Amino acid sequence: MGQADTKEQTESAGQNSMQEESNDAHQFLTFQLADEVYAIDILHVREIIDYADPTVVPMMPKFIAGVINLRGSVVPVIDLAKRFGEQPTAITKRTSVVVIELENNGHPLEIGVIVDLVNEVLDIDDENIEPAPSFGASIRTDFISGMGNVGGKFLIILNVDKVLSLAELSVVEQVQSREEICKD
Repeated sequence: MGQADTKEQTESAGQNSMQEESNDAHQFLTFQLADEVYAIDILHVREIIDYADPTVVPMMPKFIAGVINLRGSVVPVIDLAKRFGEQPTAITKRTSVVVIELENNGHPLEIGVIVDLVNEVLDIDDENIEPAPSFGASIRTDFISGMGNVGGKFLIILNVDKVLSLAELSVVEQVQSREEICKD
């Protein structure tokens, strides 16, 4: 057996172990909001940008801070702390906007979420994800898809599809449509 055969076998074995890992581990973007650490499935994260004051849109729910222009697209920005019933996010040098992508009626919908600080991307094995608690969380339990156990500490894994209700998503989509009509 030549060196090329051994290299192919090693690469193949490496790919198999990577596939096995990917089957039982998921990547999450972790961030801080007040004193809690939260996580969002990385597949929903479009990008992370520095905080910039959003343009306020009248008659929106209080947790919608406004809209930003992201390369020509109108993106609503949610103050996640307000959404969770807390005080508004205190804006600092480390405040960021995580742009997440959801699907609403078969169409992609981008929403910015204000967070205190972005931590890191973590791989969390399925076996280290516990079901959402039925009590004791500081936010609505339907917002939680699970609790990730990382190094003996729990972090809250958000269910981004439920952080906004369908009615609220339609309000956000109407804002985007109104803004795009105004651009034309």
